[in-house]
Amino acid sequence: MIVTSEKISLKHLLTAESLSDQEVMGLIQRAQQFKQGDRSQLNEQQFFTANLFFENSTRTHKSFEVAEKKLGIDVIEFDAKTSSVSKGESLYDTVLTMSAIGVHACVIRHGEENYYNELIESKTITTSIINGGDGSGNHPTQCLLDLLTIYEEFGEFENLEIAICGDLTHSRVANSNMKMLKRLGANLFFCGPDEWYNKQYEAYGEFITIDEAIKKVDVMMMLRVQHERHEEGHAFSKENYHRDYGLTNERAQQMKAKAIIMHPAPVNRDVELADELVESYQSRITQQMSNGVFMRMAILEAILHGKA
Repeated sequence: MIVTSEKISLKHLLTAESLSDQEVMGLIQRAQQFKQGDRSQLNEQQFFTANLFFENSTRTHKSFEVAEKKLGIDVIEFDAKTSSVSKGESLYDTVLTMSAIGVHACVIRHGEENYYNELIESKTITTSIINGGDGSGNHPTQCLLDLLTIYEEFGEFENLEIAICGDLTHSRVANSNMKMLKRLGANLFFCGPDEWYNKQYEAYGEFITIDEAIKKVDVMMMLRVQHERHEEGHAFSKENYHRDYGLTNERAQQMKAKAIIMHPAPVNRDVELADELVESYQSRITQQMSNGVFMRMAILEAILHGKA
């Protein structure tokens, strides 16, 4: 695995796969340094960021806020419901305004896939864009914190057996993670309902049942059922889903001794996985949340290095 001590500098972070392996490992190592108590030099200059969340969020939004405060960044308050968005202002004009008033970076979550293309092509907008999630497209910061969590556990990615299970088609986490994990040398398996599987995943791994995966993998990466992205009137039974596709207590007992459970959260308890497993000894879900702060500190620092 690549080891780097170079300072990472990024203009934007739009997708995880746009990063080089050197940049990925650099961000992982910098996040680990922050976790060990290292401090950033960003506080030698005043920086402004804005968190523009047009979809609901707890972990991503609040961990960015904590990361920003730990780095000494001034965060410009923004609430889509009380902003000019309520008057019909477009995302482009919102970001144009932030750029014009001196905001150095905008963290954006939006329901439209690839919303950022128009923003980065602008000759007027100078603020950097950090993608906090675009529809069912990409979630690069979640991907990177997941990579950090896996790397902390195993010290490598090469030949790890990893299952990504659940609502695959609608998951930006699955989309980002499968591309990066495959590239870094992991062996991937996909599990879930047939109707939520896309043949494009065959380029990254094998579609198998959760009962086939449970005994062989090092990581069980469970995904939330994203009801907000399903067609209205979609029939769904929590009990049937948990029985057929969820990580039940019985299935968890068949996991390898050193295997871990991951989930980007929020967790639908007793749907994707049994309630008792969320905080079990094999679960790394809380660690993922904690790691989100340190990885986002590393990302923000890399973005703002170019602004110094």
